[in-house]
Amino acid sequence: LRMAFTYQAKIKKDAKDSKATSLEESIAQYLFDLQCNGEPEVSAELKKLHFISAKEVECGKGRAGVVIFVPYRQLKEYHRIQEVLIDELEKKLSKDVMIIAQRRIVPKPGHNNTIKQQKRPKSRTVAAVHDAIIEDLVFPGEVVDKRMRQRVDGSRTYKVVLGAKEEQNLERKLETFSAVYKKLTGKNIVFSFPAQPQTIDQ
Repeated sequence: LRMAFTYQAKIKKDAKDSKATSLEESIAQYLFDLQCNGEPEVSAELKKLHFISAKEVECGKGRAGVVIFVPYRQLKEYHRIQEVLIDELEKKLSKDVMIIAQRRIVPKPGHNNTIKQQKRPKSRTVAAVHDAIIEDLVFPGEVVDKRMRQRVDGSRTYKVVLGAKEEQNLERKLETFSAVYKKLTGKNIVFSFPAQPQTIDQ
C-alpha cells in the first residue's frame, strides 16, 4: 500500500497504460522518503512535486547518468531544492543525476500545409528546446559562452563554457552532460570552464 501511494504522489507518467520502470519506482520511493524524513523546507516543496519519467544514459568509461523528466511548470520549484535532491539521489543511485523539464517541440508548418495554424511559439522550436536542455543540465551552473564549430567533414560540435562559480561542483559531470545531451538531441557538445589565467613567477 505504501509503494502504491508513492507512485500516486511522486510519478505521473504521460501514458495512462505506461508502467513505471524499476528505476522510476526507486526514484519515486527515494523522493517519498525524503518528503517524509527530509528537512522541513525540502519536505514542504516535495509534497507539491512529481516527475514524469526517468531514464539511464550510458556515458562511456563504465559510467552512467540518470535523467529525471519533470513537468515544465514545476521546474522552478525543483530548482529551489535541486541541490539537496541531486545530492541525495546520487548517494542512493551511485550515478550522476540530472533534472530536465519535459518540453514539446512544435514542428515548423510545411509549405503544403493548408490547415491554418497558430503561430509557433519560439520556446517550442527545436533550437529553443535544445538550448533549454543545456540550461537544465548544468543548473545551478550558468552558460557564459556558447559556440558552434563545423569541421571539414561537415560535422558540428557545440562548445559551451560554464561560469567558474560552480566549477568545483560540476567539473566531474561534464562528460555526463555531453553524453546525455547527445542522447537527447543527437548533437555533439563539449562543456568546459573558463581557462585559468597563468601566473608568471618573477
